[in-house]
Amino acid sequence: MRRWSVLPSLIAHAPARVLVVVGAVTAVLGVLIVARPLTSLVLLGLYVGASAVISGVIELATSHRSARGWTRAVAVLWIIGGILVIVWLGRSLELLPPVLAALLILGGVASLGEGVARGRVSARVLAAAWGGAQIAFGILSLTWPDVTVLVVAVVFGVRTLVFGASLLVRGILGLNRRNATVEQHAVPAPRGRFGWADAGRYGLSLLLVAVATVGWSLNDWLREGAPVIDAFYSAPVDVPAQHGTLIRFDDYEGDAPPGGVVQRILYTTTDADGRPAVGSGLVITSSDPLPGPRPVVLWNHGTTGVARGCAPSLRDNSATRWAIPALDEVLKRGWIVVAPDYSGQGTAGAFPYLIGQGEARSALDAVRAAAELPQRWLAPDVVVWGHSQGGHAALWTSKIARAYTPELHVLGTAALAPVADPHALARDLLSGGASPELTVLISWVLVPYAQAYPDVRISDYVAPGAMPIVREMAQRCPTEQGVIVSVLAALGVSEDRPLYVGDLTGGSLGERLQQNAVTGKFAAPLLVAWGSKDEVIPKRLQDRFVERMCAEGNQVRWREYSGVNHLGVLQPGSPFLSLLVTWTDDLFVGRPSVTDECPG
Repeated sequence: MRRWSVLPSLIAHAPARVLVVVGAVTAVLGVLIVARPLTSLVLLGLYVGASAVISGVIELATSHRSARGWTRAVAVLWIIGGILVIVWLGRSLELLPPVLAALLILGGVASLGEGVARGRVSARVLAAAWGGAQIAFGILSLTWPDVTVLVVAVVFGVRTLVFGASLLVRGILGLNRRNATVEQHAVPAPRGRFGWADAGRYGLSLLLVAVATVGWSLNDWLREGAPVIDAFYSAPVDVPAQHGTLIRFDDYEGDAPPGGVVQRILYTTTDADGRPAVGSGLVITSSDPLPGPRPVVLWNHGTTGVARGCAPSLRDNSATRWAIPALDEVLKRGWIVVAPDYSGQGTAGAFPYLIGQGEARSALDAVRAAAELPQRWLAPDVVVWGHSQGGHAALWTSKIARAYTPELHVLGTAALAPVADPHALARDLLSGGASPELTVLISWVLVPYAQAYPDVRISDYVAPGAMPIVREMAQRCPTEQGVIVSVLAALGVSEDRPLYVGDLTGGSLGERLQQNAVTGKFAAPLLVAWGSKDEVIPKRLQDRFVERMCAEGNQVRWREYSGVNHLGVLQPGSPFLSLLVTWTDDLFVGRPSVTDECPG
């Protein structure tokens, strides 16, 4: 503990007036660290760095010649760690989390060594508890780097505030210098006699053990919700060169719909730049299939996160009527559902979130791969469905299908509450400021765009030192408990200053978002639907999209449902489902129907 409390050693013999000044300054520093977590990282880094350097210097200067070699080695490491923090802090705050974790672990090892070496039993117990707690939180710091910096900053700030306040009070009360020091400089109880100091040490030891245990249990709880990616999603050494080739298939381990059989597939595809990639997805067929080739509903899922573990095929409920609209009716009619995860979900690689070419290629290649499944006879006729992000993917799928997979006949596209214009949506959402939930969503867009486009640099849009927070946010799925960590981190940052800097709808990112808007002429009819109470995509953006599609000469049928929210448009009971199935059936059988509701 002494190494984290250099200041007490330096003021052990200071007069009361010095204690008042030092206590006041230290208390103010603690308030700044607690109240302004992101800005306070600079103060925290400087404080920790200086503390480490001074600790190491004092240790080397006061060590006796008989001191053990590891004691001097620890002192040197503390000096090196402190210098690293101070020197590099102005260039990159990303260094702070691992160095802070290393210092915690190093301090814990040193405390354990001191507890074994000397002192009363209570002092040894406290040293062991403090050492173990530091090691535990050092390991947790490496496990959860996005929230750890903020939590350590606040904890360290509280400790600094309490210590400064105690110095201030003692100085004001005019206590003598011996009473003005902290516990390690207090007068010990007579040998063999149990005193108040011993009781305090034991009580503090229990508290440290309890806090470390709670922290470790919380870490385990957060990790329990994270999806497990099994070996099925690992690409083989030799990947087929042709896109849309089936690599392997297996039974889906989640819930199957009544009367349905679900398989998961791994297949080759290409990313937004045309580079080879691997995708995964689900194929859902009737357990009592009708004879002959069966038409395909290509389902594009909505936002589930952008990390590899966020793939729908890894979840238990992705093949139910709550996840895929009108699924029971689809299976009764003998249609085959192909539901891609997109590349980068389930499989390794970059996930094309709201990147049209990448989404569409993953979707079309899933249909090509599904056609290779044994005992599955897929017709070339395809109707594309999609919701939210999947609506964006569905529209882009129809747009490139003729050039990318000419053997597939895309007969129409149903877009449910689609993100048709990512740039317009970003501009609208950001007009009211970035909420904690929105900061997570921004990371889901920014990180994939930076991976897909070399001119989009995360550093142009993220506050200095916040890069680890943003990258960790992009690794969270909304269905896992760990997303709480990201929201709390966003809350902590937003209390101080924005996590993101500059114009998120401008520069290279803005240009790339505009490139991924849905525009132009479609060869097949469109069906667009949304709810009037959509809390994610404003109604006016859907109105604008339909107007643009009509103005560009497309066949558009559209519906707005009063009182329906973003998810309500696709879930059981939605008034849109009967229209969706009838419209799709008309396309498959070639039945004349009203497919154009554009004026004129």
